[in-house]
Amino acid sequence: MATGDLRRLRRHHGYPLFYATATITRLADDMFSVGVVLLVLERTGSAALAGATVAAVTLPSLVTGPLLGAWLDRSGRRRQVMMLDQVLAATSVLAIVALAGNAPDFLVPTVALLAGITWPLSFGGFTSLIPVIVPDELLAQANALEATSFNIAIIAGPALAGTISALSGPDTALIVEAVLTIAALGLIAWIPQMDAREPGAEPGRSLRAIARDGLRVVAETPALRSVTAAGAIGLGGIGLLTVAFPFFAEHELGVDRSVSGYMWAAFAGGSMVGALGLVRLQTRFRPENVMLGSLAALGCLMLTWPLAASLPVALGLIALGGFVDGPGLAATFGARQRWTPRELLGQIFTTAASLKVGAFAVGAACAGPAVNAFGARGTLLLAASMQFTAVAVGLLLRRSRSPLDLQEDDGVDAQRDGKRDRPAVQVALDQRPAAERARAGAADAEGAREAAVLARVQEHEEDQDEADEYLQDAEDGVHGRKV
Repeated sequence: MATGDLRRLRRHHGYPLFYATATITRLADDMFSVGVVLLVLERTGSAALAGATVAAVTLPSLVTGPLLGAWLDRSGRRRQVMMLDQVLAATSVLAIVALAGNAPDFLVPTVALLAGITWPLSFGGFTSLIPVIVPDELLAQANALEATSFNIAIIAGPALAGTISALSGPDTALIVEAVLTIAALGLIAWIPQMDAREPGAEPGRSLRAIARDGLRVVAETPALRSVTAAGAIGLGGIGLLTVAFPFFAEHELGVDRSVSGYMWAAFAGGSMVGALGLVRLQTRFRPENVMLGSLAALGCLMLTWPLAASLPVALGLIALGGFVDGPGLAATFGARQRWTPRELLGQIFTTAASLKVGAFAVGAACAGPAVNAFGARGTLLLAASMQFTAVAVGLLLRRSRSPLDLQEDDGVDAQRDGKRDRPAVQVALDQRPAAERARAGAADAEGAREAAVLARVQEHEEDQDEADEYLQDAEDGVHGRKV
């Protein structure tokens, strides 16, 4: 990313605080899976209860994601919605600390369901608000930084929870998570830009109508259904790594299972570098093409992971896989922003996030049987094949069209601007990357002015010819009368 673009984002009013708030929220969320598992195992010794508690947080997203997004799109008080998410998260975490080992086991996952109800808001909710916070010409750069926000949380969250648990116990780790969540709650209150309403928003519409329209747009728009389905399938393959990495470390590399944490860190670190280092791809190519190409490259590199015979080689190959995966996440954001009507951004972003979280949970659930059946190396190959499957499905869904498909040539810009019959100059301008619109707009405007001048000159010449013909006819008439 160019230094100038980064400086512009840093100076843009409201964005630095928005980015910090989103990152802190995700950091706290990524502490949960490590902290709660260690707490439940320490107090009850039940692996089944620990797994059920984590599943209780992730699975509700499949149902609540579309409605939460619709709520974001309809509400003019988005900060209140996001603050509610933080309140539920902090309350649930503190309740789990109090109940685990001290109350009937079923109460622990039941309480976790409270946090799971609004879970997609920490992921898709913040991302959907980027076009509200930053101008169009900085969207590609903001998307790249958004991808790094996820990666920072993935790297630091589990590591922070594990370190605190080792030093002071898992209950302290969860209390720290609750403190971070409350801190994010306070920061959200200081970002009034989050409440800015999109021009096409209709406050009176019902949640059901918004959710239905959002799902229809995803189903009818080839680019959106492509990246949504491909992203979910690809993340389902990544979910297999939750069990494959520990077994690969112990059985194939001869190191402790805990090294699997470094494997995740290597993947997330490589992804963060790739998202920032390859940001120009977002402005040179269509985002859906970048996303599918990234998945294909990741699948190819994942095929090399089982060949590693030592930990350093494995970490290097995994980091390289993360590097090519980085642009894909940023491109996914770009594709949704490009093809989604502004008034449905929240609904579609949270719906897509909930589908990906659910797919990851399914992949993690299948990881144990996969390792037992195919071994660690075989499971890594299976995870790689899922990336290729994702690309194939994405390409198929892009090419298949229905009578209700939105026209990709016009995008959704007509809906965003509320103008169905815009001049050709404006259509061409909207199809260009956001970073080029200012220059392109000036060039097209200049071309339009030249065309108008030429038209006026031609019209003047035609009028002059008609006048000459009239005078000639008049002279002929006078001459005839004289004769």
